[in-house]
Amino acid sequence: MAPKKGSKKNVKPKTRTPTKADPLFPSKPRNHRIGGAVRPKGRDLSRFVKWPRYVRIQRQRAVLYQRLKVPPAINQFTQSLGKNEAATIFKLFAKYRPETAAVRKQRIKETAAAVAAKKKAPEKPKNEVQFGLRHVSYLVEQKEADIVLIANDVNPIECVVWLPALCRKMDVPFAIVKDKARLGALVHQRNAAVVCLTNVDKGDLSQMLLLKNLCSEKFNNNTDLIRKWGGGIMGLKTQAKLDKRAKQVALEEAKKAASIMN
Repeated sequence: MAPKKGSKKNVKPKTRTPTKADPLFPSKPRNHRIGGAVRPKGRDLSRFVKWPRYVRIQRQRAVLYQRLKVPPAINQFTQSLGKNEAATIFKLFAKYRPETAAVRKQRIKETAAAVAAKKKAPEKPKNEVQFGLRHVSYLVEQKEADIVLIANDVNPIECVVWLPALCRKMDVPFAIVKDKARLGALVHQRNAAVVCLTNVDKGDLSQMLLLKNLCSEKFNNNTDLIRKWGGGIMGLKTQAKLDKRAKQVALEEAKKAASIMN
């Protein structure tokens, strides 16, 4: 059968009613020309970023440490050990890392099995890196610590600000190093403010003696470290203003001197 021809009705096209412009939110068409709505690639917009609160606090603290006068007890934490010396010290400390929880558990199991079988049990390592602020301070007071490492970025600084003075009084070599995360990695922790060694094996005694002498020279017996104040550095605008003022004063003094000579 032939298909039936449907009758098409006349459909009127829809007409859009013009919308009234909102005076509070006027329409602003984008301008894609140079300097318009689309920014060119590669422009640094970090100045306009609203950074997280902890980033802003870090930067404000850094600026304050530059502007304000910092007493020697706090300023000494900016003078950390050099890269090469720190690598040597961390290499020695890495030999005496404490056991992890899994290794300790395995050793206890082996010890129990050896005792049950009446065999020789595995011994616990004699020399290990000691950590914990209270424990290390006790070892320093008892003069049992051979060398102490203090992190330079402990927050709040009041936790360790007294420790260098205690080490100097007890004649225990210490060093300020970067940073608490690196010290924490030595002892299988996230962070560590202070670590120390109480003893080393016979093969490392000579290297230990060299490092103790190095720490004593750079930190314990360094009088400049105890007396030097930090901070007092003004911003670029203030420095330019002070330089301009100093030049004006110098010009006036030169004019006065010339007038006196004449």
